Amino acid sequence: MKQELRKGHLLIAEPSIIGDVSFNRSVILLADHNDQGSVGFIMNKPLDHKLSDFVPDVDCCDLPIFNGGPVEQDNLYFIHKVPELIPESLEIAEGIFWGGDFDKVLEQLQTGLLKKDDIQFFLGYSGWESKQLIGELEERTWVVIENEHGENLLSKCCPNLWREKIIELGGDYLIWSNAPENPQYN
Repeated sequence: MKQELRKGHLLIAEPSIIGDVSFNRSVILLADHNDQGSVGFIMNKPLDHKLSDFVPDVDCCDLPIFNGGPVEQDNLYFIHKVPELIPESLEIAEGIFWGGDFDKVLEQLQTGLLKKDDIQFFLGYSGWESKQLIGELEERTWVVIENEHGENLLSKCCPNLWREKIIELGGDYLIWSNAPENPQYN
């Protein structure tokens, strides 16, 4: 399943990545990919934190925070599908945007214009230096697929997303769909 890598694709962790705390059973949205490197966000690993834990002024909603990856885990990042509400956003793929004016995000959350399914927050990100991700693909660490969910990906993000994608891949991947996360529990 060889595919040209580009931002907007999903990286599905191969089942063989066992014991890697950051990437085991991860689904990553590739937010940027170029000659200098790649950036993505893990879409299926919610943390035990809410936005209000980091931004006390936001008392209107308890938005979950996801583990975006092992890089810069002391920084908050976000992706969304409402560029008309969040200026300075960067388009990842049709209907999905990265970043923008954080003050506007807080304002739109307080007024209720920005809804839970419109935005997802992350602590940290997943990053690769130039050609590092290409090397990992050659080592069969990741399966690259199109994001067929488009902007609806944000509402699909849950801990079961990896399993769902593995089932969609079918074939030899099906056996992994019901395997325990830690093989020692088998």
